[in-house]
Amino acid sequence: MQKRLLTTVALASAMVLTGCKTLDSGNLGGLMDSGATAFKAMSLTDDEIVKVSNESCEAMDAENKIAAGNSKYTQRLNKVIAQMPKSIDGKKAVYKVYLTDDVNAWAMANGCIRVYSGLMDLMNDDELRGVIGHEIGHVALGHSKKRMQTAYAASAARQIAANSGNSALAALSRSQAGEVGEKFINAQFSQSQESAADDYSFDLLTEKKMNRQGLVTSFQKLAKLSGGGGGSMLSSHPPSDARAKRMQDRLDGKK
Repeated sequence: MQKRLLTTVALASAMVLTGCKTLDSGNLGGLMDSGATAFKAMSLTDDEIVKVSNESCEAMDAENKIAAGNSKYTQRLNKVIAQMPKSIDGKKAVYKVYLTDDVNAWAMANGCIRVYSGLMDLMNDDELRGVIGHEIGHVALGHSKKRMQTAYAASAARQIAANSGNSALAALSRSQAGEVGEKFINAQFSQSQESAADDYSFDLLTEKKMNRQGLVTSFQKLAKLSGGGGGSMLSSHPPSDARAKRMQDRLDGKK
């Protein structure tokens, strides 16, 4: 019964991810390959997640303009993260700035942490620490691993459907790795994951004896940008104004 259920799940995943083309062609073998690939992608090991994250981060770095070491953004970021974690779950934390007006930041399970200059222009140092602590929380709590599994599953299933016989763990081309990276960045975390990452950042700042008010004001600024919404930075759940209130309540000892 359990084996039959797993097969059904894999087939369902393949139909969702590859659409109707495989069924129209009558290629049941292709459907089975896609389903198995999607199922494998959702059960990648930690080492496999790091491998995919390494490839995706390298691709995203190649597609974006990275602030040089003598850039005002890099120098400011180095100051901001001076007391922030140097590693996450045994992986070296590598902080870099993307020069773009977009307001965003993200972190992958391999320790790849990227902060956008648009976010840095919007936030003061305390607010930046709050946001970075939040992104670190997603990694430390396992959210980034699950997000990468989902991003890789969507990409790998289509790859296998088009190229029957390829391994789900074959090295990605630069374009494929870039696609996975884009899916990772654009995916949304759940409400419970966002709240847990907020709490992680609050507790991290508390442990480091750093200003926690920035967590409140950063969410207030994001709320204004999105009209009360909030997050990838700008479409997360719960809305940024509610997250600001929740962090203020923690500061006031109400939670």
